Amino acid sequence: MPAQSNDLLRRGVIAAERGRVREGLALIREAIALDGQNAEAHAQLGRWLSRLHRGAEAVAVAERALGLDPTDAVTLDTIGVVLSRAGQHERAVECFERAVGADTRRASLHFNLGSSLRFLGRFEDAARAYETCLEIDPRYWRAHTALAQLTTQTPARNHLDRLLHHLAQPGLDVNAELQLRHAAAKELEDLGRYADAFEQLLIGKHRKRADRGYSFDRDRALFETVMRLFASPLPEPAARHANVSPIFVVGMPRTGTTLVERILSSHSQVSSAGESQNLGVLIKRATATPSRHVLDEATLERSMALDLGAIGDAYIAQTRPDDRPRFVDKMPLNFFYLGHIARALPAARLVVVRRQPLDACLSNFRQLFALDFSYYDYAYDLEDTARYYAMFDRLVAHWERVLPGRMHEIQYERLVVDSRAETQRLLEHCGLEWEQRCLEFERNPAPVATASAVQVRQPLHAGAIGRWRHYETGLRPVIETLRGMGVDPTPEVAVGRQS
Repeated sequence: MPAQSNDLLRRGVIAAERGRVREGLALIREAIALDGQNAEAHAQLGRWLSRLHRGAEAVAVAERALGLDPTDAVTLDTIGVVLSRAGQHERAVECFERAVGADTRRASLHFNLGSSLRFLGRFEDAARAYETCLEIDPRYWRAHTALAQLTTQTPARNHLDRLLHHLAQPGLDVNAELQLRHAAAKELEDLGRYADAFEQLLIGKHRKRADRGYSFDRDRALFETVMRLFASPLPEPAARHANVSPIFVVGMPRTGTTLVERILSSHSQVSSAGESQNLGVLIKRATATPSRHVLDEATLERSMALDLGAIGDAYIAQTRPDDRPRFVDKMPLNFFYLGHIARALPAARLVVVRRQPLDACLSNFRQLFALDFSYYDYAYDLEDTARYYAMFDRLVAHWERVLPGRMHEIQYERLVVDSRAETQRLLEHCGLEWEQRCLEFERNPAPVATASAVQVRQPLHAGAIGRWRHYETGLRPVIETLRGMGVDPTPEVAVGRQS
């Protein structure tokens, strides 16, 4: 009954896209029950399971869809997106290439191909895919930003004229302007035009912050709730808790968490789970709080009554990427959950990455995070970013009291300048033997699906240390806010010699 199956599929996708995901999934499953050879229905089921963070199920369904040998571009692209979200970028590239072959004039297919190629470190191929996307649709704004991030621009080779031409057009919506101004800021910074770069960020971010209606009070409440709920020191883990598989790397975004993850996952005993949201999603599901946010005050409050040991077991089962004995989860926001982790997985290793405050704030402000990920809304404003950093700093100090001796704090600047000694201490904390390959992380062929995808393919260098000095005048609000909240904006960071 292909016609009836397709009708159910259409209705299911519409329902899911309108926010009625459970209804949508039920209709899509009905479509598959009527016609098990409907590859598009399998692909769409995988798509929405992936959106619900049910990664293993989503990949299994995507595999079934592939097994039906689809030839249409939309189905192949949908399967590629599911595989990409699961970190299987090599296989995703194969799907995207087949999709592009089936429909060469669809800009989004080339963009998705370029993104997976970037995650794999194939930067020249990625650039060609992004340029093809823009040839087809010059207003595919995300491709402008992605292209700017791929390489360091030069006076002889950059895209500034094109970017400024688009910015001069009337009627740009807020997201289009934000994408273009971020791209322009990156290229201006590459050319040493720091004041012009900062102005582009300020204009685009200001408009976006107004559009989001963000208030820092929302994030302040999260920090304060966590510290109140975990007010007393937690007991040492009992000897029976022998599962040391996970290593949690946390910290403010853009402060070196990906670098630390790449060092660890270069070890023969360690794989990478990427930036997994599994822990937060499992807690959210178990609490069954009504809000659409995974992390909120009500969920944190109700989580204190959960069987966190069961949450830990489920987390391991869902998150372990392969058969290696250890794995890294580098979701930065897991710093909110360190108390939960200590209870759910008492033998897990905890690593907190720190960075000089002004460089940390600047790196967050100059980063264009996912536009639909509300947890980084603070980064649309300089003072909000400074407030967030100060609360993060306060929370880390709180965890040091509550989890004495359990966390290993690593300073980005020291890691860059004295990489051997800092890597040795990191491995010792994680219970890992020394391996030279951890100092050669840039050779690690595994995909990198974070904003640091380009940087961590390069050897360590100190080029990002002290970047804030180029923007010191513009960062005055950050300096004043940090000082007002008790944070020294320019602390001395003791570093040794580079190894």
